Amino acid sequence: MNRTISAKREDVKREWYVVDAEGKTLGRIAAKIAVVLRGKNKAIFTPHVDTGDFVIVVNAEKLKVTGNKKEDKMYYHHTGYPDGLRTKSLGKFLQEKPEDLVRNSVWGMLPKNKLSRAILKKLKVYRNTNHPHSAQMPKTLEIGE
Repeated sequence: MNRTISAKREDVKREWYVVDAEGKTLGRIAAKIAVVLRGKNKAIFTPHVDTGDFVIVVNAEKLKVTGNKKEDKMYYHHTGYPDGLRTKSLGKFLQEKPEDLVRNSVWGMLPKNKLSRAILKKLKVYRNTNHPHSAQMPKTLEIGE
């Protein structure tokens, strides 16, 4: 009789991957990163255990978006004060904080629970090609156009 194996935290072997975001589409790269962070690409995947790998994203400022999203897509947040609604276009967000843009895009593709907050801590995003994780010997993660 075959039994379903449920992964334990000790059973998980974590890898490090580096993704070069230069010229890649934001949504496609975020979807692939979310799968790897969560561990859905592994045979040992268990929904209630963090089985994912670490992902380093470099060249976040050189991402591309299709269509007119740079001008049309808006991000909103409220300060909590009266008249405190703040808006920012995707183009301005990409120019000022590309790291946060990638992180928010990936977070939107993860389940909203305590586990996803732990999963998101394994995502490291950098504006340019320099990153301090070369000691982990990251492998290159290929993502299509």
